[in-house]
Amino acid sequence: MMPAVQMPPTWQRVLTTGMTEYSLVDWLARLETLHPKEIELGLERVAVVANRLQLLPVAVPVITVAGTNGKGSVVGAVEALVTHKGLRAGVCTSPHLLRFNERIRVAGEDASDADIVAAFAEIEAARGEVSLTYFEFATLAALLVFRQQAVDIVVLEVGLGGRLDAVNIVDPSVAVITSIALDHEAWLGNNLDGIAREKAGILRRSTPAVIACTDVPEGLREAVVESGAEAYWFGQCFGAAVAEPAAPAWISASSGERRTLPSLQNPALLEQNLLAAVQALECVGVAVASSEASSVLPTLQIAGRRQQRALGALQVVLDVAHNPAAVVKLVEFLQQNPAEKRTIAVFSAMADKDIPSMVRLIAGSVDAWFLADQPGNARTIKAASIAECLRAEGQGMISVSRNLRQALARARSVASVGDRLLVFGSFHTVAAAMAWLAREQGKA
Repeated sequence: MMPAVQMPPTWQRVLTTGMTEYSLVDWLARLETLHPKEIELGLERVAVVANRLQLLPVAVPVITVAGTNGKGSVVGAVEALVTHKGLRAGVCTSPHLLRFNERIRVAGEDASDADIVAAFAEIEAARGEVSLTYFEFATLAALLVFRQQAVDIVVLEVGLGGRLDAVNIVDPSVAVITSIALDHEAWLGNNLDGIAREKAGILRRSTPAVIACTDVPEGLREAVVESGAEAYWFGQCFGAAVAEPAAPAWISASSGERRTLPSLQNPALLEQNLLAAVQALECVGVAVASSEASSVLPTLQIAGRRQQRALGALQVVLDVAHNPAAVVKLVEFLQQNPAEKRTIAVFSAMADKDIPSMVRLIAGSVDAWFLADQPGNARTIKAASIAECLRAEGQGMISVSRNLRQALARARSVASVGDRLLVFGSFHTVAAAMAWLAREQGKA
């Protein structure tokens, strides 16, 4: 890691020339044009700027979370527990659903436009000739906001992979790895062992590693051993299988005792992810009492993760399931929580996803499909292509719309009392549904 570099006076002059007067919307539009690539994995460039800003090392405990699915659940559970205990958590996540501010949270609240703009201006002044991606700007901005707000603990969600993701410039106090599955193959490859090794790149020698993966690739086991991390495995150190009688359990960091509670059932979130959050907090010295876990976790809801909403008498489920492994869990949820009558799906996803497998897995749980193009988003697959996959699976009731708003309106128009509206796929899809729901509820 490069040594910290003092900020030259010329950068300070730049900071006083009006850069903070730009709106957040202006800044975000500008960030999209600053780097030639949307994604460029690697730590060297972002680490240079982080050191110029004297952001490293982070002065408070850091929990870094990597994995294919479940990261958001772990991060959300950590944030909820920390907030419940009266501590201030600084949380950095991606992508956002409705507005950029969701990516940077302090003490349970989204960062203000003013704080983010001030951070962007400071980064812009410090980066000099160094080119940064949108995500790298966001990561550095989060670290600046957390320092300025004097948070008690920092929680970082890996955006892509782990080893070369921007958040990995920070040495974690504890690393969490959730599920491992195929996704982002263009960047991470199509081999589970190789993907696991990329995720395990966040591990550090002699540092706690909470492994919440239930179907562990051999590559992950090997990478954990090679890293020299102090591993806490789901099913061995924490989880229902390690308690007698079987109950959710984790190891207290302060006493070494095993703590349990009667039930941790949450219909929207997976137990291994909730318990991973508890175990991670214990590993950084934040003791979680059984009463605290049972008070916070059973009713915790994470936006876009099997999130249940109501639109009049219509039940709505929102889920950012955008790869086959996530769809498997969504199907389990639908089967465990059946609709009174039909399940009507609105679906759209990115073109690089395994759409045929996703459709095949969930086809038996859906009675009608409403598909949509997303004009202006070149990364999404055409609705007509999804329709072909559905027909190949014998699906009959299929509607194709020119945009998501039209698809949602059409789906609602055919729904009756007892039906369930399921919206799933990309973050863009669920975000559009959230905005549509807000408008429709406002009309009621």
